[in-house]
Amino acid sequence: MVPLAIKSGTTPNCNGVKTLLRTTSTQMRNPQFNQLSWWLVSGDPTGEKAGCGGPGLVTRFLRLCLAFILHPNLTCSYVLHMLVLMGPCTWIWPYLSIFSDSLYALSGTRKHLERITSVGPRPVGSRENEVLTVNFLLEQIEHIKAISASGPNSVTVDVQRPTGSYKIPGGFTSYCKVSNIAVRLEPKAGAQHLMLANCHFDTVANSPGASDDAVSCAVMLEVLRSLASLSTPLRHGAVFLFNGAEETSLQASHGFITQHPWAKQVRAFINLEAVGVGGKELVFQTGPENPWLIQAYNHAAKHPFASVVGQEIFQSRLIPSDTDFRIYRDFGNIPGIDLAFIENGFIYHTKYDTPDRILTDSIQRAGDNILAVLKHLVMSKELADSSEYAHGNMVFFDLLGMVVVAYPDHVGTIINYMTAIATFLYLFKKCFHPSNMGGRYVNELACATVAVILRFFHALVDPSHSACLSVFLLQGVRRLEVGELYFDVSLLLWCGALVYFTANGLCSAYVPMLMVAFPLATKLLLAREFKLRGASVKYSVLYQLGLALPYVHFMFLIWLVFEVFTPTLGRSNIYLPDVVLATIVTLTILFFSSFFLHFIYLARSTKWLLAGLGTVFTVFLLLVSCGMFFPYTADPSGPRPKRVFIQHTTRIFHDLDGQVESRDSGLWINSVDYTGMQHITPIIPEINDTIMTNCQEDRPFCGYPWFRSDKSNWYLPAPEVSPKSPVEFQLLSKEETKWGTVKMTFEVKGPSHMSLYLMLHRGASLSSWWFGDATPQLYLAREYSIFYTHGLDAPAWNFWFEIQPPREEGPEGMISVAISSHYYFGEDQRTVQLDDMLQRFPKWAFPSSWVSTYHMYRY
Repeated sequence: MVPLAIKSGTTPNCNGVKTLLRTTSTQMRNPQFNQLSWWLVSGDPTGEKAGCGGPGLVTRFLRLCLAFILHPNLTCSYVLHMLVLMGPCTWIWPYLSIFSDSLYALSGTRKHLERITSVGPRPVGSRENEVLTVNFLLEQIEHIKAISASGPNSVTVDVQRPTGSYKIPGGFTSYCKVSNIAVRLEPKAGAQHLMLANCHFDTVANSPGASDDAVSCAVMLEVLRSLASLSTPLRHGAVFLFNGAEETSLQASHGFITQHPWAKQVRAFINLEAVGVGGKELVFQTGPENPWLIQAYNHAAKHPFASVVGQEIFQSRLIPSDTDFRIYRDFGNIPGIDLAFIENGFIYHTKYDTPDRILTDSIQRAGDNILAVLKHLVMSKELADSSEYAHGNMVFFDLLGMVVVAYPDHVGTIINYMTAIATFLYLFKKCFHPSNMGGRYVNELACATVAVILRFFHALVDPSHSACLSVFLLQGVRRLEVGELYFDVSLLLWCGALVYFTANGLCSAYVPMLMVAFPLATKLLLAREFKLRGASVKYSVLYQLGLALPYVHFMFLIWLVFEVFTPTLGRSNIYLPDVVLATIVTLTILFFSSFFLHFIYLARSTKWLLAGLGTVFTVFLLLVSCGMFFPYTADPSGPRPKRVFIQHTTRIFHDLDGQVESRDSGLWINSVDYTGMQHITPIIPEINDTIMTNCQEDRPFCGYPWFRSDKSNWYLPAPEVSPKSPVEFQLLSKEETKWGTVKMTFEVKGPSHMSLYLMLHRGASLSSWWFGDATPQLYLAREYSIFYTHGLDAPAWNFWFEIQPPREEGPEGMISVAISSHYYFGEDQRTVQLDDMLQRFPKWAFPSSWVSTYHMYRY
């Protein structure tokens, strides 16, 4: 399926292609080319009759390719020239305004986006989130309800304020009266089965959240309007959930799927998310085990963009992020599709995430896809009994965003093993060729394989001598045979990866399958040509054409990896990004060069190639060593800010008698990336290594108010903070139970974001508590963490836990309890000292700041 249609009167800029055709035509008018080749290329003498993308150009391009095949003397530069000039045309097409047949209304979406983000950041509990945004959404929904009242479908609105708690990775979360706006669209006769569409309108502190996730809510409003205005009744119903607490450990979606009465009728869902700002929305998770969903997306989406590789990378937890997909999957036991904007992740969760950075075409693409897929699903028979179609996972990937290839994983397993068997038969046949008797070929293949593997590892230590390994291991082998040998080695290694991925149940095994099947088929088809003429131009062109599809798709995947991982590593201090990215680059070069080593050894001379590669390596090494590539910029057209968290915090520690044993206050600074403060210290000298903090092991979470307390931090002394809404922490009761435990009940009043940390002392154990399923969950195998959030008009936070006391209580007591509070909005968010420090940061830094407190008690 090719979903893109050229808008009338719109022609992509492909002057370079026309220029190439005219240049080629001029060259081929030379008498050495016959009349047939002239017709093959030009078609018409002026070269002006066919526009870019029209049938004339396609025909001429195919004729040009045929001319290359028929005329080996035509140099490869024309092929490279064509690829270079066609590249921009191919990659620009998916982004062009070519939506003339769209049913999705774009104008309203942009207005909704501007209106939602105009109130600024929208943390949970803020007036901006709980009142202003909620009222705007309800106003728009009521308008849609009014204009669709006379139609065959009905609209029902419900505002939910759920309360609950549940386990999250690393601890628990608890919430009270967070906001959900649920809109039910169904035939007036009613519907038993519902399709869920989910977005969230809350944001992290200090970010307007245009892409994460206001644009998705704006798109959903217009999709709701379009479906509600249909003149025919829907087959099934749809629920549009605008949830107001996603950034707080996915709380609102949990409240809906576990508590709302409509949730029991939901059969599948679509979740709209973002890990970047704009671009194309990627399907990076589906299922589990419901292939009909990706088939529905494949059938309905106008501009498909999907990758099972992205799904397996995300679910491996290599990307430190999570979405509502997990909540609906794990707590609702329903299948779904997870879509996210992925481009320009450098400004994700920053002040730069503004509406003007989201291209109109990105909004149009998303609206077209979501409207088409939702409409298809609510009209489908599969939604009525989705469990009947739950049979295994799907292998899915798109080809340059133009068509999605999808097939069941068991079919993929068959294809993969058949490809592997064909490869082994090919190598087995060569082993018993008369010229390879006596095990000569097997020995050479083994030596070449060892040479390739050792050369990779040896190159990491001593690049200057890594090539000597091949010379040493392959002494006496003719140059032509070495070229053939390295093709077989590449085939063998890719086949090994194919078997390993398939045996481990990875759907990404389709990638090595493509990298084995196409080169093997190309090699077999060109065997006669190579035997008769050697490495002729015709052989070279056909060989590269045979590798085009897997290589272009692999380039597309590598672009995807860099698009996601580069900014992600820039906001994580867990990994060394230079090492990770260098590894990815090295593996990419190895993968791309695998089947082209065959060409290198067939060349008459490699000195110019090696000289060119060596020059490029030397130039970039010098540039990097001289520090010319500064990682951050405040350029408005493409900012890449350094992320820093700054909390003006006051810490108070109490002893067993409830008396204050120590207290301090300061600016607690966390560097989000691994460079720490090395770029900040020259600008703000006070922030240096002399004020770096160490973890205080005898205090919960190292004695600091946030989960980053075990990373590189700086603590600059400052006056105490005095929030107008201070935390009130009270032990309501402490009693011994008949089964020998000590039950302690507490009450807390404070801001909308608080965390509870529990550290048990020697000999004590936590047997039960109020949260979740009452089974305590350790954080980092050392302490317990509960993250709490509440909306407006929430009552006091009450909870209890039971402790199995030690046989002999030490001087520190049974347990240390710490409560931290975070003021993400309002007048309590700022202090004079905090504002002064923010003014001193360079423009290329994004210091996200707020006020916090930390109180510790021992019992």
